Amino acid sequence: MLARLTELDYKQPTPIQAQATPIVLAGRDLIAGANTGSGKTAAFALPMLQTLLAEKPMGCKGTKGNFVSGLILVPTRELAKQIADSINSYALHLNGAIKTIAVYGGVSANTQMLALRGGTDMLVATPGRLLDLISSNAVKLDKLKTLVLDEADRMLSLGFNDELSALLELMPKKRQVVLFSATFPEKVQTLTKELLNNPVEIQLQNKDASTLVQRVFTVNKGNKTALLAHLIKQQEWRQILVFVNAKNHCNHLAKKLATRGITAEVFHGDKTQEARHRTLDAFKAGKTNVLIATDIAARGLDIERLPVVINFDLPRSPLDYIHRIGRSGRAGEVGLAISLIDHEDYHHFTIIEKKNNIWLKREQVVGFEADEMSSDDLLAAKRPMAKPQGTGKKKRKPSVN
Repeated sequence: MLARLTELDYKQPTPIQAQATPIVLAGRDLIAGANTGSGKTAAFALPMLQTLLAEKPMGCKGTKGNFVSGLILVPTRELAKQIADSINSYALHLNGAIKTIAVYGGVSANTQMLALRGGTDMLVATPGRLLDLISSNAVKLDKLKTLVLDEADRMLSLGFNDELSALLELMPKKRQVVLFSATFPEKVQTLTKELLNNPVEIQLQNKDASTLVQRVFTVNKGNKTALLAHLIKQQEWRQILVFVNAKNHCNHLAKKLATRGITAEVFHGDKTQEARHRTLDAFKAGKTNVLIATDIAARGLDIERLPVVINFDLPRSPLDYIHRIGRSGRAGEVGLAISLIDHEDYHHFTIIEKKNNIWLKREQVVGFEADEMSSDDLLAAKRPMAKPQGTGKKKRKPSVN
């Protein structure tokens, strides 16, 4: 594994890797909070691989039965695939001694059932698909040793509470639990108290150490698209990830940019899983310059040196703002996050700032200046203490994940 890490140019551990690795190796429960892009996948994957390898009989490959030793639960399909790819990459020189499988919705369950024959050492899964496979007797959690909850806040905000409860009932009472979360809302704090046993806690969120620059441009609502097109052409960014709030907004904005000579691809939940993989792979490979996406890209999207993220629509949840902008400025790289806000966004952005303990200067781009705020707008913008209506996501039960 060390040889492989050298090939991957891992010269020294990040702070979260340096602190979490010995704790996971020691079998302790862990609560870890760190900035996005801080290298947390390796922080749990490498010690899990080391432990599993040490426990295997000499020369033994794979596993036996339909059991799982290490389970990593994630909220999105893209994150499941990405983590499994990373683990398989770390284990490249282990000659197949550790079997790692990813299971998630949107693709054939039969194919995943075949892959799970004989069990697996490490399983990366979304909760809904895992429950489906368990009900089909394709996999069992009776012998689970380590459970990792990655992006725990996102899983709870997407309404996976019932699925998590059902899965926990199927696991051994004695198990190691490792929980990673970029934010720690009340639901996550409750989960940690119920689930973890005398955990070690690591909190490494550090706004001052961030290499991500955040900017806010005010603009009239009717000029947002024109301003976005202007910025893309003027700045000549290598790649741009643009966030909107709805699937139809993706397609609509792509068409409007096309009339201005800018080609953009879209990434949202209505695309098939195969199409989502193709779109994401093309963007990561630099074949796509502009990607317009909903919040399914706010987690599990790891693109090296992504220069800029743009909030065309503000996220409904203030916590999702951090996850969106965290797609840029990862692993110490310099990044830029821009939010385009019109008069209707002013009040909600003050809520985002308050919840995330930030304040950003309002700027304007020459030729796209916003009109002066009305007295009503000013009054709304000065009410950060008021509870926003509709800024949080409604609790829902996901149909397929």
